[in-house]
Amino acid sequence: MKDIVRQLYANLLKLTSGRSRTAAFKELFPPMDILSPESVAQLEQHLGVSIKTVSLFEQALTHRSYLQVVNSPDQHSNERLEFLGDAILGMITAEYLFYNNKNVLEGELTKMRSWLVNKKSLAICARAMHLEEHLLISYSAKQSLQRGNDSMLADALEALIAAVYLDQGFDAVRRFIIDKMLPIMVQESLVHDTNYKSLLLETVQARGQSAPRYVVIAEEGPDHEKLFTVEVWVDDRCVGTGKGRNKKDAEQQAAETGMQAYMRRQSPRTQPEDSREEGERPARRPRRQSR
Repeated sequence: MKDIVRQLYANLLKLTSGRSRTAAFKELFPPMDILSPESVAQLEQHLGVSIKTVSLFEQALTHRSYLQVVNSPDQHSNERLEFLGDAILGMITAEYLFYNNKNVLEGELTKMRSWLVNKKSLAICARAMHLEEHLLISYSAKQSLQRGNDSMLADALEALIAAVYLDQGFDAVRRFIIDKMLPIMVQESLVHDTNYKSLLLETVQARGQSAPRYVVIAEEGPDHEKLFTVEVWVDDRCVGTGKGRNKKDAEQQAAETGMQAYMRRQSPRTQPEDSREEGERPARRPRRQSR
């Protein structure tokens, strides 16, 4: 741990020098010469920003699968930019909520931020900006994207946030997030704000039952195209099953299935064994619980 702290401190001292920052920038973002001037102009139009350093945005659009295609050790994927962009997005969204919700407490502000900023809303925002037209990905990853795996779109948008910040500065990235992204994300949240996990929790607790437990029973596919299957259990009974590209979506679908089962019957405690709802199974030991 001390070695990590010493390295962080040494790097901090290096970055205080403007010359060192410039050298590090060139090393981190070498030109790829992939985006044509026409593509850059189109990307500027879609994002609503001006691009000074093209190599920044080339890297932000580079999925790791593309590196296997070009096989160049000098090129990098967008994963490091995604790390930086995620932090910037979280901070600016928190600042926006802080100033515009003066009487809201910390816990509710946290919920509001997670309600706005999530992989699903980011992917929808990315599609609204036509990012799929600019992504640098392998053929198999492109097929995965066409089948609805939007995680690489969400990741690319976070990487682009970092690119705007490094290229234009903090004021520019704040405008990009607040003026361009948040209106799309708010609209998405208003249209799809049903939280079936919360509804199911309220329903079963009102009936005196224990809180639902979500169990991952299967993980299929490669890392970039996982498909999760989740069961939701109430009082040692499986009441619903769901599938999704991530655990959160699978849990929401399982909760929606469970809610539909509760809505179709009058009382879960008096239902005869022969009339069990479709998809509902008797008690057995869950294999693995999702955290």
